[in-house]
Amino acid sequence: MTEISHYRQIWSHRTPRARLLLWAGWLALVALFVWCWQVMTQDTIWFFVADAPQQAADIGGRMLPPRWSYLPELMQPLWDTLNIATLGTLGGVIMAVPVAFFAARNTTPSVTLLRPVALFIIVASRSINSLIWALLLVAIIGPGLLAGIVAIALRSIGFVGKLLYEAIEETDARQIEAIEATGASAAQVLSYGIVPQIMPAFWGITVFRWDINIRESTILGLVGAGGIGLKLQGSLNTLAWSQVSVILLLILGTVVLSEWVSSRVRQAII
Repeated sequence: MTEISHYRQIWSHRTPRARLLLWAGWLALVALFVWCWQVMTQDTIWFFVADAPQQAADIGGRMLPPRWSYLPELMQPLWDTLNIATLGTLGGVIMAVPVAFFAARNTTPSVTLLRPVALFIIVASRSINSLIWALLLVAIIGPGLLAGIVAIALRSIGFVGKLLYEAIEETDARQIEAIEATGASAAQVLSYGIVPQIMPAFWGITVFRWDINIRESTILGLVGAGGIGLKLQGSLNTLAWSQVSVILLLILGTVVLSEWVSSRVRQAII
């Protein structure tokens, strides 16, 4: 009995080496956080930070009460914003569909050539924010709604293309094989074997992206790409805080409504 107890080992969740490495990892993470904090705040003027609550209260007081008489002037810019989001989403989806089929392994005509190109388009679109796209397009084609629509479309390609090509790759191969066994052509296999499987995902992705684009289009006017953002920029420049509060409330209401519509449509589809 004495010999058995001598060789008995107490179970431990981690070995001493693993615990040491874990603590070393946490120490390195804390050191990295402290270093990043110092880099980010090296140019910070802490006097302004300390004064921030007072300034925020002052601006909040100037926003109240909202200037509701300004609301009729916002209807046309709001309509422009909705058009930017809707047309931009439509354009992005139209361009994203072929890109998604080229990016999916089970539908691409060339794994070595077309698939890398399609994946590069998706990554490039997702890497650049819609506001940056709008800045570039305003410089290229001039300010206005067209720049905003194209910016939203270019930004939407990556989002829609990525989720759609993943949905294509996750299709049930047994259904596709059953259609191929009947002697169907490649176009028929695509039409009857793949497209019906991805349509619920396609509509869900499209509506979800439209909901996101509603929010993104509200700020494109800050760089001259049209919409309600132009009114917001003008009110900020003139320090018309009562008008700013009306614009912010209108944007909030629009986003809430678009979220509700998006949710109901996705529930109906899925």
